[in-house]
Amino acid sequence: MSRILLIEDHPSLGGTIAEYLRRAGHAVDLARTLAAGRALLADVVFDLVLLDLGLPDGDGLELLRQKAVAAPVLVLTARGTLSERIEGLDRGADDYMVKPFALEELGARCRTLLRRAGGAPKTQVRLGRLSFDMATQALETGDIRFDLSRRERQLLMAMMQRPGKICTRQYLETQLYDQSEPVGPNALETAMSRLRLQLGRHDCGVEVRTIRGVGYLLEARRNDGQG
Repeated sequence: MSRILLIEDHPSLGGTIAEYLRRAGHAVDLARTLAAGRALLADVVFDLVLLDLGLPDGDGLELLRQKAVAAPVLVLTARGTLSERIEGLDRGADDYMVKPFALEELGARCRTLLRRAGGAPKTQVRLGRLSFDMATQALETGDIRFDLSRRERQLLMAMMQRPGKICTRQYLETQLYDQSEPVGPNALETAMSRLRLQLGRHDCGVEVRTIRGVGYLLEARRNDGQG
């Protein structure tokens, strides 16, 4: 799973882009200001940054001038003149999209930059009898295909990236919820309970163990053959 930082102050556009990328299987943090984006970059390692330039507290190019971004940068802006595009690329941006743009093209450009950076997720992950195709979001147990809700699928994907390793609460919450999304105290437990129910219902040959005080562990069920 790739971790993407979206720095965009427009409420509806930022939400639309973040939701589109989450449905494509990415974890997305949304920052509405330059300061919020800078703070996230200082604390989190991102695979890709989507950067608006006209932010309420400054010019997004400042992050590039200050070399504050280690990940590939895709600029999203209404500044579309040739000189403005050249300036953005010369400052260190890896790609440049002028608003308005199609979400499908945005997704394709994100995939390209992630491939170049080596940050694209593995296409298919298997555990027990469960097979999860990260690209198509297809879930199969044996030769039977089934589906999950968006939140259950995000949670499973986050743990399938770390099979046999403990996933902390903080890790899982950052994969499921962005910074601006209100999260109830039992939201993760509720999502986990629903996911466990689905995994058992479809006899996937995997189980989620609770590691008290730490997080959760996804592993193949003991004495359960690989399918």
